[in-house]
Amino acid sequence: MANPEKGKEYGTTTPEPGNNDSFVPTTGTSSPDPEKVAVDIGAQIAPAAENEAQERQYQGLNWYLVCIAVYVVTFMYGLDNTIVANIQAPIVERFGAVEKLGWLGIGFPLGSSALILPVGKAYGLFNVKWLYICSIIMFLAGSALCGGAPSMNALIFGRVWAGAGGTGMYLGVLNILSISTTIQERPLYMAITGIFWGLGCILGPVIGGAFADSSATWRWSFYINLIIAAVCAPVFLFILKPFHPRPGVPIIDKLKLIDWVGVALNISVYTFFVLVFTFGGAQWAWNAGGTIAYFVLFGVSLLAFVLQQAFAVFTTKENRLFPVHLLHDYSQVLLYISTCCQATNIFIPIYYIPLFYQFVHGTDGITAAVRLLPFMFIVIFSCMFNGAVMPRFGHYWYWYLVAGIFSLIGGSLFFADVDAGTSNSKIYGFSILLAIGGGIAQQAAYSISPALVDSLHKVPDAIGFINIAQIGGMVISLTITSSVFQNLGFKHLKAALRGNGFTDNQIHAALAGAKSGIFESTSAQIKERATNAVVKAISDGYILVITAAALGTICALLMKKEKVFLMPTAGG
Repeated sequence: MANPEKGKEYGTTTPEPGNNDSFVPTTGTSSPDPEKVAVDIGAQIAPAAENEAQERQYQGLNWYLVCIAVYVVTFMYGLDNTIVANIQAPIVERFGAVEKLGWLGIGFPLGSSALILPVGKAYGLFNVKWLYICSIIMFLAGSALCGGAPSMNALIFGRVWAGAGGTGMYLGVLNILSISTTIQERPLYMAITGIFWGLGCILGPVIGGAFADSSATWRWSFYINLIIAAVCAPVFLFILKPFHPRPGVPIIDKLKLIDWVGVALNISVYTFFVLVFTFGGAQWAWNAGGTIAYFVLFGVSLLAFVLQQAFAVFTTKENRLFPVHLLHDYSQVLLYISTCCQATNIFIPIYYIPLFYQFVHGTDGITAAVRLLPFMFIVIFSCMFNGAVMPRFGHYWYWYLVAGIFSLIGGSLFFADVDAGTSNSKIYGFSILLAIGGGIAQQAAYSISPALVDSLHKVPDAIGFINIAQIGGMVISLTITSSVFQNLGFKHLKAALRGNGFTDNQIHAALAGAKSGIFESTSAQIKERATNAVVKAISDGYILVITAAALGTICALLMKKEKVFLMPTAGG
């Protein structure tokens, strides 16, 4: 249970009358959750707590400028999570390499998930201002490479690079707000961060589709980041103040505190996992030597990471990358799995609903994105509803149960009852069911997990634990779904077009978008068969949603029926 002394440290918790054994700091109402402030200090909460009796670091115009700048950066981070959802077809039309299509969506969260733990620890060691600025530069360099990419490989590398910088931006915003606000106002500013992140996610497909359909082309979906950042640059360079979490400690000593072996193994695990499902079946047969080699490398990397973290090899238990001790807590493990399931149920529809409209109705990018808006708005509303209502009652297991049931129904309907003739009203209805399931417990673990640790210094570990579950779940789900779409899509299309003289390359190209030759220069009958085959491949991707929803429902039923006392914030 949570430590009653937390309230004294944070200044934002109150025990339930008559019961002091379980409560947690204030929560936010949308992603990123205000509780992620704990990560801001790496492995320490003290620097933020020191501000309790102080005035805010910035006053007047300077404060407004800092807030605007950091919220704009948060918007950019949310934007790039979904910006490619609606520009995949023109990119593949330009570069080909349809077998690498999945990397467009996977690359950004892959870079984020691979570095979120080491960057979180770095913010507890190094100058916050300059680490934040370096992260922005890294993100912009990746964006510039994406915009000017001469090939699909360059674009993929740029996405991974931008994602790695984006995770530093994301944690940096939380750092800056944490150390710049008083303890009383901090929850509100953190909640606003979530609003801007959610707004970015909502508008990502719309903005990407608008650029793709304009004379500017899809490249400006990435170049736009450079212009936005240039406007904010003077604030970060001349107004933002430096903050040293460990003043006087030599850089070489700080570097020694980082679990470098853990960092390398963590990156290897995610990378080889993505490579297995990217190449397997699409470029190489599943029993080909290359595919087997990647399977072996993934398995070896995962085993090495598990052993290295479990026994603190080349590091210490205090400095190891992954919070291993939380795996001994039954409730924390269930929250981790449930958070992975929630990420799966949100991001698969974000990428595949627009794809459905592009293939079936031949809609342009912006129209397909508009069709996604009901889903996105309901996700954000559900998340905010949970943040406002759950703290009033304390019980959390039934939120996950409701989420699992709604996602299970929505995913099943997308799998079994969607074809080329399905009406828009049905798609919207199925989307809303999925959105409620995906959003209603999306951020809940960021409030619950810290309440279940037994001491204050473990709170950052709990937050990082859930961070990895959320972003890692996004990587895993998009990777597997991309593999399903490529492999089963090719199988369905080949069967539907058998006897018409189409080559394997033409069939692979058809999976890139509705503008391929099969859809534009063939008879209506062949086009209809091809469309039905692709829609079947899209529907097959919802098998993973059904699986995640079922697993999430089981986890909810296994959760303790305990009550955790939470305090709602003024946010959202």
